[in-house]
Order: sequence, then C-alpha cells, then structure tokens
Amino acid sequence: MSTCKSMAVVVMTVAAMAAAAAATLPVGSPASADTADHPRVALVGRAVLPAATLASGPRSGAMVDPLGVVNGITFPRPSQPVQGFSAVIDGRTSGEYLAMPDNGYGSKINSGDFLIRAYYIRPDFKTARGGSGVVSVGDYVSFRDPNNRIGFEIANGTSPDRLLTGADIDPESLQRAPNGDLWVGDEFCPWILHFSSDGVLIDPPFQIPGVRSTNNPWLDGQQATQPNSRGFEAMAITPDGKYLYAALEGANSADKDQYRRYVYEFSVADKALTGRTWQYHTTQPNYMVADMAALDEHRLVLIERDGGKGLNATFRELNVVDLNDVSPDGFLRPRTVVDLSAVPDPDLISLPAIHDGDVGLGNPFRVTCESVEAVHPVNDSTLLVGCDNNLPNLGRNPSVADDSEFILVHVDGLKRSSDLDR
Repeated sequence: MSTCKSMAVVVMTVAAMAAAAAATLPVGSPASADTADHPRVALVGRAVLPAATLASGPRSGAMVDPLGVVNGITFPRPSQPVQGFSAVIDGRTSGEYLAMPDNGYGSKINSGDFLIRAYYIRPDFKTARGGSGVVSVGDYVSFRDPNNRIGFEIANGTSPDRLLTGADIDPESLQRAPNGDLWVGDEFCPWILHFSSDGVLIDPPFQIPGVRSTNNPWLDGQQATQPNSRGFEAMAITPDGKYLYAALEGANSADKDQYRRYVYEFSVADKALTGRTWQYHTTQPNYMVADMAALDEHRLVLIERDGGKGLNATFRELNVVDLNDVSPDGFLRPRTVVDLSAVPDPDLISLPAIHDGDVGLGNPFRVTCESVEAVHPVNDSTLLVGCDNNLPNLGRNPSVADDSEFILVHVDGLKRSSDLDR
C-alpha cells in the first residue's frame, strides 16, 4: 500500500475551490509590529475549511443519531468527511501541515464507518497583507493495522488492509519522530500508539499502568480508573525527538483532587515510560488539557479549555509550562500567554463573516468552537491553533454547523522565557 492516498476533496463552492490554489503567504508578526504600540498578542491569520468538505472513501455517518439533515449537514455522508481536527504538525514542505481528525462522531458506537486518517492541508491564511482564507486538502495518511499489532478485534478485522476506524481508536494527539514515524495519543483507552510514516501500526499499544477507561478492551472486569473520553488529548515531542510528553485531558476518577492532570514522559528510543511524571492544575475541575506542543527541550505550550461553545465559550487559554519549574506542592506553574476567548484582532482579519449570524468576530476575536484541540508552533513568535468542529456541532453560528477553523496567533517572545515574564 502506498504511503498516502490520492483523493478528491469536495468543497461546496466553486469559488472556494479556485481560491484553494492560491499560494500561502509568509507568517509573521502583526501588520502594526513596526510601531511602538503594537499588541503583544494578535490574530495574524485565519483560514476556514467548510464543514461539508468530503474526501474519497465509503459512505460515513450511517450510525449517527439522528439521521437526516442536522444543522445543514445531511447524514449519512456520501463519502468520508474531512473534519474534527484534533492535532496539527508540520507537513512535507513549507506552508503545508499534517492535520489529524479524531474518531469521527464522538463514540465507538456511531463511528465504525469513519476511517482514521491524517490529511495534508495547505491553509492560504487571510492576513493583513492578503490571502484567501481558504484551506486546500491534499493526500492523506491512512492509519491501519495489517500486521495485527493492536491485539483486539477491530471493525475492519477481516479486510486485508485492516483500516482503523472510529470504533477502534480515538486519535487526539499526533507527533512525528526524527525518523518520520508517527506517534499518536489515544483518548479512548487511553494509550500511546506507534505508526510508520505511512500509517502502519508498528507496535502493540503502550498502556499507562493503572490508567484505564471503560473503553479499554483489556479491562478484564477491573474497575475503570479514568473517565471515558478523558485520555491523551495532548501530547508533545521534544525538538530533538527523544521524549514524548503525554497529558491526560481529565482527572483520574478516584483522585480527591479533581483539578489534577498527570503528564507522562515516554522515551521514543526505548519505547517505554521513563517513570518521570508531572502534575498540572486546571483552573476548574471540569476544564480540560486539550493539546500540547514543545517550545524547547523543557518548555511546553498547552491549551486549557472549558466545554462551552459559541458565546458560552468563555475560558480557553494558551499556557506555557516549564518542566524544570515546579512549585513546592509539586505542580507545574502555568503562565497564560493567550486568552483565546478574546484575541486582539487590530487588523480585523476575522471579518467579514462567512455565514450570516456568525458570532465572535472582529476585535477581539473569540475561538467559539467547543473543542479547540490543536496547537502548533510555526516560528519563534507564532502559534497555529485549530478547532475540532465536532460535525455537526454549532459554535460560530447558532444555526449552521461549525466549519474547521485554523488561526495564527502572534505572541511576542514566545520562545524566550524571559520575555514572557515581562
């Protein structure tokens, strides 16, 4: 099987398809960066992929409840939806990214016809200097288990390719090792998965001792210790590719401190946990650690968010933590660098609205999707943030299914800790 599949991506407007061919503009600081009063944090780019975008493949969404038209989207879908991005990493060339959806429709029961993939995308970010704001979708990596490494029955277990589906795994975080291998954080069980660069599962899942949810196929009558859908939503890799840092989205079920989230260090070379762990305190017990990326060998930027959507999405922050900076009570010390519920948009990049009735646009700009779940450093002062639109969820608009949004946020001194302390 080839590394990546070619595909036909269906976008609902001819204009959007034409604009997708536009070249990606360089990313940088805000247009006003050469003035004395430019904002330390600013929206500098935005690109949107329509919710109705489709890729090649079999019909999908036949088990979604209810079927029919939901928020403008008809279920089942005629082929594979391109939606639900929970992780973004660099692609093969400048301006290209590899974006990975999660399990599809939110549960094992309704996602058995959603194929697990990661798509190569090229956003033509709308910036103060131009850009169409359109995302073009190219080929993709298809995750599969032809060598039967996963160790339990999967939905496509009798097919030669054994393509993985949303009934098998819930991939939420993605990183690439120096040799090109892909490492995935799974939310269902939870565990860490190791794939080749073209999506073949290399090893059995790496479990975390004592951490099992009700979705773990090897629970064997034991009591679950982790709530369902609160697994490895966030996972970073050090710039040298030696270590993964995987963070649980939610607290352990029996933990008396429901604000506590554990971060585990995993050696890529040894394919094993190192035994080192850290603790992170969320602002509220129901808030989630939604993604994480490395700024250097010991500093990480992470998303902490609430479960709100639309104008009720009031807490979603980008925080920087230093693995070498732990408080006396044993917790990492977060420093908030961006409030995603109020991102300065001095150049009004987010306007005009794409759909009548869109909310959260203008200055300040608000990330309104329920699940903002992807953060990726683009350069020393720019972060790419992506939304899992949870098709056919609402957020940006009270009556239109959320599109997949990607933004670029400028942060002064992002990779210089002394500047962040100013």
